[in-house]
Amino acid sequence: MKAGLSIQEMAAEIERQAAAKADYLVNPQKLEMESLGGTPMLRVVEDGVDQMEPLAIQETAHRQLGAHLNIPWKYYERMLQDDPGLLSYNVNRWLHRGEPAQRLLRTMDGKARAFLSNRYRCIDNFEIATAVLPIIMEMQGARFESCSLTENYLYLKVVNPKLTGEVRVGDVVQAGVVISNSETGLGAVNVQPLIYRLACLNGMVVNDSSTRTRRNHVGRANSTDENFALYSQETLDQDGKAFMMKVQDTVKAAVDEARFARVLDTMKESTQARLNTTDIPAVVKLASSNFGLTEAEGKGVLQHFLEDADYTLYGLANAVTRFNQDVEDYDRASKLEAIGYNVMTMPPAMFKQINQAAGMAA
Repeated sequence: MKAGLSIQEMAAEIERQAAAKADYLVNPQKLEMESLGGTPMLRVVEDGVDQMEPLAIQETAHRQLGAHLNIPWKYYERMLQDDPGLLSYNVNRWLHRGEPAQRLLRTMDGKARAFLSNRYRCIDNFEIATAVLPIIMEMQGARFESCSLTENYLYLKVVNPKLTGEVRVGDVVQAGVVISNSETGLGAVNVQPLIYRLACLNGMVVNDSSTRTRRNHVGRANSTDENFALYSQETLDQDGKAFMMKVQDTVKAAVDEARFARVLDTMKESTQARLNTTDIPAVVKLASSNFGLTEAEGKGVLQHFLEDADYTLYGLANAVTRFNQDVEDYDRASKLEAIGYNVMTMPPAMFKQINQAAGMAA
C-alpha cells in the first residue's frame, strides 16, 4: 500500500483547509479569464471592479470550465499550453454569450479548485473526518495504514487486526476500511471494505456495490439574487444527517466477521483459478487492456507477476496491488487497489477468454 500522511498530519491539514476554503455562487457572465504573465487567471468582476483577487486555476477547474462551455478538452489543453491569450479570449467569449445562470465556484489558497453546478451538495472532508474519526478511535487496535489529501481526494485507509484470516497457509490478510471523498466534483463519498495483505503490505479495495456506502454530491439548486455571493451551506438537513449515520455504521461494519468471511472465501477461490502460462506476457497484456491499465502499468504488473510466480487470478490481482507502491500519483495508486479486486473477481467468461487468447498468441 502506498505510504501517505500520518493521521496527525492529515487531521492538521483538514483543519487548515477548512479554514482556507471559500465557496461562491457566481453568475458566469461576471467571470473573466485573463492571461497574466502567460498564466490564465480567473477574475470575478462586477461593474468593472474585481470582487476578489484574481485566482489561479487548478486543472480540475479548467476541465470543468471547458466542459461547461462545450470546449473540447484536447483543444482547451492545447490553448492552455501554447496560447493562453487565445484560451482567455475563447473562454470569455462563451462565458459572456451564455444564458444567465449560477454556478458554484470553490476556492482555496487563492486558487479556483472547482467550477460546479449550483445543485452540487458540499460534503466536505471536515464533515467526513468529524463523523468517522471518533468511530475509528473506538476500534481497539485499529491503525491508520495510509492517509492522503490530494488535490481532488481525501483517503483514509484503516486496518483492524482483530479480524484476521489466511488465504493460504501463512498468507495472512486483515480486514479494514477505506473512506474517500472528493470536494471538487470528481467522486462521491465512498466507504468500502479494505483487505490488507501482510506478506507484501498490499491493500485491496473490495469494489463491490453490495459492501459499500456511497453518496453523490447532488442536492437542491442553490440560488441568490446577487451576481456574486459567498456560499454558506445550511446545517446538514435530515437526509444529510441520516447519511452521516450510515457512514458511521459502515465504518463499524468493517469488523463484521460475516462480511470478511465472504471476501476471504472469494480470495481463496481465486487461488484455484489458474491462468494460461503458455504466454504469460500475453495474459497480463490482455488483462491490463480489459481493466484500463496503461502500457507502462502493464509492464510493471508483469514484472511483479513473474517475480511472485503465482500464476492464478489471486497472483495476478496481487501483482496489480503490489505495483501500486511503484506509482507516484496517490490517486492512481488507490485506483489500482480497486482494480486488483476487479481482476481477482473477473467474470468467468473474461477469464476463459484471456486464457484462450493467451494460448493462441503463443
